[in-house]
Amino acid sequence: MATKKVTVTIPEDLLDEIRADAAERGLSAYVAEALRFKRDRDRLLELVDWLQEEHGRITKDEHGAALVELDELDAEHERRRTAGKHNGGEAA
Repeated sequence: MATKKVTVTIPEDLLDEIRADAAERGLSAYVAEALRFKRDRDRLLELVDWLQEEHGRITKDEHGAALVELDELDAEHERRRTAGKHNGGEAA
């Protein structure tokens, strides 16, 4: 993948924290990952806005049901992750 060097200004205290977190993978990889995450989040927010324009805002009940489903998915993910550690890393 092609790369291009750029100059950015980052608050010093934040840069110190990022360098500590980025350690092995490097600052460039850390920043690229953060920028991809931010770009993806912005795109998802655009999608949410569009869906709400098309279909209306979600209700409190719909929001609550979605949170319950997310909790269930998180629990299943954690169960599979934990099971994978106990069986030598085989797929669950």
